[in-house]
Amino acid sequence: MASGSVNPFNVSDSEEEAPEEPQRSPGDEAPSGRSPGLFSPQTEPEPAALLLHSGRVSIDVIAAQLLRDQYILTALELHTELLEAGRELPRLRDYFSNPGNFERQSGTPPAGKEPGLGPGGALNRAGSISTLDSLDFTRYSDDGNRESDERVAECEIPSQERKNYKSSPEMQEPIRPLEKRALNFLVNEYLLKNEYKLSSITFSDENDDQDFELWDDVGLNIPKPPDLLQLYRNCGSIHPFHRETADAAVGVDTGDLPGDYITQEAVQKTETIQQKEVVQELEYQISLLNSEKQSLAEQIKKLHSEIQDLQRNVSSPVKAPTECGDTKKGLQCERSLDNGQYLDIRGVTETDAASESNPNSTTTSTSTNTNNTTAPDHAAESSSPSTQTHSKFKSPAQHSKGPVQFDQPNRKLSPAFHQALLSFCRMSADSRLGSEVSRIADSEESVMLMLGRCLPHIVPNVLLAKREELIPLILCTACLHPEPKERDQLLHILFNLIKRPDDEQRQMILMGCVAFARHVGPTRVEVELLPQCWEQINHKYPERRLLVAESCGALAPYLPKEIRSSLVLSMLQQMLAEDKADMVREAVVKSLGIIMGYIDDPDKHSQGFELMLLSLGDLSERVVAATHQVFIPAFAAWTVELGNLQSQLIPSLLSRIEKLLQQGEHGLDEHKLHTFLSALQSLIPPLFALVLQNAPFTSRAKLQSDITPIEVTRFPRPASPLQDVATIIGSREQLAVLLQLYENQLQHEGTTGWDTLLWVVNQLLPQLIEIVGRINVASSTCVHEFSRFFWRLCRTFGKTFTNTKVKPQFQEILRLSEENVDATAGNGILTKATVPIYATGVLTCYNQEEDRKLLVGFLEDVMTTLSLSHAPLDSLKASFVELGANPAYHELLLTVLWYGVVHTSALVRCTAARMFELLVKGVNETLVAQRVVPALITLSSDPEISVRIATIPAFGTIMETVTQRELLERVKMQLASFLEDPQYQDQHSLHMEIIKTFGRVGPNAEPRFRDEFVLPHLHKLALGNNMQTAENKRMDIASQLFEAYSALSCCFISEEIMVNHFLPGLRCLRTDMEHLSPEHEVILSSMIKECELKVENRGIGEAQGSMSIAASLVGEDAKTKFLSKMGQLTTSGAMLANVFQRKK
Repeated sequence: MASGSVNPFNVSDSEEEAPEEPQRSPGDEAPSGRSPGLFSPQTEPEPAALLLHSGRVSIDVIAAQLLRDQYILTALELHTELLEAGRELPRLRDYFSNPGNFERQSGTPPAGKEPGLGPGGALNRAGSISTLDSLDFTRYSDDGNRESDERVAECEIPSQERKNYKSSPEMQEPIRPLEKRALNFLVNEYLLKNEYKLSSITFSDENDDQDFELWDDVGLNIPKPPDLLQLYRNCGSIHPFHRETADAAVGVDTGDLPGDYITQEAVQKTETIQQKEVVQELEYQISLLNSEKQSLAEQIKKLHSEIQDLQRNVSSPVKAPTECGDTKKGLQCERSLDNGQYLDIRGVTETDAASESNPNSTTTSTSTNTNNTTAPDHAAESSSPSTQTHSKFKSPAQHSKGPVQFDQPNRKLSPAFHQALLSFCRMSADSRLGSEVSRIADSEESVMLMLGRCLPHIVPNVLLAKREELIPLILCTACLHPEPKERDQLLHILFNLIKRPDDEQRQMILMGCVAFARHVGPTRVEVELLPQCWEQINHKYPERRLLVAESCGALAPYLPKEIRSSLVLSMLQQMLAEDKADMVREAVVKSLGIIMGYIDDPDKHSQGFELMLLSLGDLSERVVAATHQVFIPAFAAWTVELGNLQSQLIPSLLSRIEKLLQQGEHGLDEHKLHTFLSALQSLIPPLFALVLQNAPFTSRAKLQSDITPIEVTRFPRPASPLQDVATIIGSREQLAVLLQLYENQLQHEGTTGWDTLLWVVNQLLPQLIEIVGRINVASSTCVHEFSRFFWRLCRTFGKTFTNTKVKPQFQEILRLSEENVDATAGNGILTKATVPIYATGVLTCYNQEEDRKLLVGFLEDVMTTLSLSHAPLDSLKASFVELGANPAYHELLLTVLWYGVVHTSALVRCTAARMFELLVKGVNETLVAQRVVPALITLSSDPEISVRIATIPAFGTIMETVTQRELLERVKMQLASFLEDPQYQDQHSLHMEIIKTFGRVGPNAEPRFRDEFVLPHLHKLALGNNMQTAENKRMDIASQLFEAYSALSCCFISEEIMVNHFLPGLRCLRTDMEHLSPEHEVILSSMIKECELKVENRGIGEAQGSMSIAASLVGEDAKTKFLSKMGQLTTSGAMLANVFQRKK
């Protein structure tokens, strides 16, 4: 009889570890001559008669005598041999399974016993007792390394017993790691169940490497065993003898057995006992047959209803079962039509036995079977094509013209003899597995039923690394199984199949879920699959939550639309907000993108926008990248369908950017600005696709063979295929047709009636340019972000659009003239971020000659205008920094600067000199030697002193970054001329610039340059400042010297330079600060003390170094003497110890 379904993830081991049914003694089997069967689970009866009818002494008497005389090892040998022969003796089994027999022994051992085997000796517990300490859990581990079984085999027990008999009772096999973890789990469970909470907490703290909430953490590939109480009760079913019993033997005293012990009364008692056992066994078998009968009756009833359903569904009705003849034949016909029919091996065996024993009955049975198979054959022929598939699974008897016939022996044995003869090879099918094996399924449904029953028992015993091999079997069974409860259990097994599935295993499970969904339809996906996802949404392991997130996206196409926009969306929203694992949130965002591609409820659009902002604000770069790659393109496609891209989505992001700029007057949140601007950047491809699809020429767009293919560099590289304009449009060929018409429309026909493009030109661009004008030009991050945005916008919409729509709007605002710059307030448009963003985001989109000339001309005009207007140069510097990051523009920028070097205005030349400082850091040394240094040398001899002074920071930057010796010498000579030339003696501005430059580049410059040039000249400047009469100039120089010396004090300075230049310079500076700034004088005094202390420590260190050299010489001499003395000693340990003895 089939057992009930079992959940392998929530089941105890009581089913697998249940004690075996009591077996009958061989003494009982021999006289009865009955075949073995399932025994009644009653208490073991009394032993059989002590003597056999033939007068021979029975084995039980021998065993009793051995136990009485304490021949324990001999009795154990006898017990082992009986076990191997399958004739277990109850007396010996009870004796050796009782630990109390070996903990306290009484009686005197025989004289021939070995001297080491005393009565107090201990024997190991019998291996047949499956108590908790004898369970070998490592046999079921998942690691695949099947270690050798360390338990003693039955045939090795005698020798093992002899070894352990000499040992103390306390000696036991050490506990194994897995056994310890299993016991820890059960002990903690016991403490919690019995309200020992504090003890449980302490126990958990002492075993912090184990998770007591999850049995799988133990590491055993078996279900959780029963709790300690149940194990104790199971072990207590074998009643041990009392420990204080004086005599531990079980045998009968031979003095009580007279010679005429064998009497008729004993024989009658034996037969009565045997008959009672027979009655008990038969009653138990009757109860089993009755339960199986009830199960079969329920199955027949169920199959009746299924047959009726099939008859209603087929187009041409099958013949009624009652047409098969009388009632008996009709019933047989119904069973032959049954989709869940089984071929019962037990029934076939009995029938074959009867037919073989009576050859004359062959003809009758043949005709009966033929009549019984007629109706199903006709029914199958008349059935619809949908039911003809089932005929492939019919039993062989239904396909053949007649029943299977076997050769009959030409013997004259009675049927009873045949029956008795075959009973010796009859197999017991009373266990769950035996019941399944004894029946062969002959239809799809019966196969599914069998798999549904067996899979829960198979899965826990498969290695974790190979469990994905069961996925097809589980899915097929879950698809076709008729019982909802069984299907739910199988899907539960699927989602819990692997503890922490890796990428490949998750992909297999997801593919299976999709195949299941395609097969069963949306209703069953909602009812059966989604609950499994919901159960694991808060699972402990991130891999399981990742499986849930991925399955929500994979199943989206196969779910009812109401469920997509409600339950699944809520699940993903919860995981996005609460899950702590980056990879889970990344999968959630991707699944949300897929949901956005299938959802059709306009009311959920606002929720999608909030989810987009939440995803963009995530701290993980993986989640943000997934948002741009999947979620935003899918959400934008839905927005386009709703007609809200230009009316809601883009304006809402722009309004958030404007609000952010208004709030950020005292400090802009650059992260939020990047979030909103990156979202706008991801919306450029769908915006351009919308413009193409709503153009006036869309109706004329037809695929032609002579269409010019799209250039590879026509569009910026998309972040994902979903941001590719060709993917959004439909195909690259269709996009090529639309692009050709698009360019022609812009060049010749204009934009009249083109609402989507006019919105971009008249609303989007002006608003963006206005936002750019409000950005702080000093924020390099904001300038870079907006530059990249305009670059992608212009490259996506094309060169014609950029030249005719974008550039004119910028040029209209910039209007390169001196009137457009407010020199006093510095708030002209040329001082804003509009200049660098236009230069780097619009003018660099295309790199042809005319484009480069336009960029050069714009930068030259800006430099000239700002210089002549005495305006701040921040916008020009931002343009140089952004363009200088790309080596392709270095030559272009040098061309612009050379224009400034040769300009007629000293203001422009001064600006060019200051721009060289920004460019030197990124330009390679070849360009520095060939283009930069010659230009600076030219400017250093300029008639205007301000131009010469403006070259000093650039020269300092060269000293900081360049390594070529020749270049450094040229720069050094030029700086020396500034310091030593008499014409510069009274140039206060020049001295200020040099000191400021020395303080900036000194710590990073070459040490030789710093020691030989920078520090000596700073000393001279400090000394000269002491003689300065103008208080304001003296204070300016002193402040710059203080900053320079503070920066240089962190460098390593040699003692000579420290004493000759650094300390004297600091003392001169302190002299100035005593009169000008007392608070600085305190700091300088501490710096001087610190430097003097360093000099003193170095002197002491050198003295100690010389002393250490002398000490090392003395030490070498002492070491030599010591080793020579050691060499004179012998190897005697006593003499060697005397060397280290303390003298008294």
